[in-house]
Amino acid sequence: MDNTIRLCCPCHFGLESVLKYEIQKIGGTDLRVSDGRISFTGDETIVARSNLCLSTAERVLIELIEFKATTFEELFQGVKSIELERYIGTQDAFPVKGDSLNSTLFSVPDCQSIVKKAAVERLKSKYGITWFDETGPTVQIQFRIFKDIVSVYLDTSGAGLHKRGYRRNSNAAPIKETLAAGIIDLARVRPESVVCDPFCGSGTLLIESALKALNIAPGLNRRFAAEKWSSLDSKIWQEERKRAIDNVNRSAKFQAIGFDIDDDAVALTLDNGHKAGIKSRLKIEQADITKFVQPENSIVICNPPYGERMLELREAEDVYRKMGRVLGKGGNRQSYVISPHEEFEKFFGTDARKRRKLYNGMIKCQLYMYF
Repeated sequence: MDNTIRLCCPCHFGLESVLKYEIQKIGGTDLRVSDGRISFTGDETIVARSNLCLSTAERVLIELIEFKATTFEELFQGVKSIELERYIGTQDAFPVKGDSLNSTLFSVPDCQSIVKKAAVERLKSKYGITWFDETGPTVQIQFRIFKDIVSVYLDTSGAGLHKRGYRRNSNAAPIKETLAAGIIDLARVRPESVVCDPFCGSGTLLIESALKALNIAPGLNRRFAAEKWSSLDSKIWQEERKRAIDNVNRSAKFQAIGFDIDDDAVALTLDNGHKAGIKSRLKIEQADITKFVQPENSIVICNPPYGERMLELREAEDVYRKMGRVLGKGGNRQSYVISPHEEFEKFFGTDARKRRKLYNGMIKCQLYMYF
């Protein structure tokens, strides 16, 4: 049997180039890049390695089929033609979820039930049984209909890949781990880097920097849906975990320095750092931005507070002015700041060397780069 598998990883808009590099590095081939997602070819080993090692992917999907459908009958026949028996066993649960955009078939609940019905009919004919208990492992079917083109996937990850396992708790406005990892890649964090965050919050940017610098696979402390699938060899997952552990660079000189005005944030960062196994690399203090002194040859990466109401907005602008006085603007002190404020540079006092449009959740931001 052909053991190649077509995979697809969604990502934050603006991080496609970072994810592309990551996928090539782990051995993915024949990459196709589109907005907010990359598809590529691999095998069972790459399925496991992608889940464990990709830091900017939102999840790892097996890409099953792409076809045009403007009627429920076309949708039904298209899904029924998929070799679902390759991955779904007689006991497995196979729930369906999906979305539709700019398409003739716009009712998601209706599409969901058609996709489910087609999957059941296909598996009934292959297994010669009329009833599925669905008491076994979950093989999640996902569909996406965009401009009448239907894509069908299986989700190998389960919980989104941003759930690394170290952030049980977070403060009010955390940055998503996958977005943080992308910013860290853009800031070119290395094994010998010193990374500072004067607004460390729950520590995400510092912890992701440490994982990157020490080459710790972001998925090492969690489990994935496909590990339980009978169709994939569990030995491969064990081997890939061992490989990831062997690849950790404990000799890296990396250091992380964090400030936050809030005592609870300091405790939270240290607690999350402990769960991530990198607490010894963290130096965290309770302090205001005005007390921050950026060390020589260091990189500041931060997500400063920003206000959505007028009073908070004024306060945020005041923070940007203070940042402009203490953060390095280039040379041996670099700064990377993510903010949704259109006029950040005006308050910071210096134009960025480069800017990149990113989305933090639904909020359109810019990454302002000073190097």
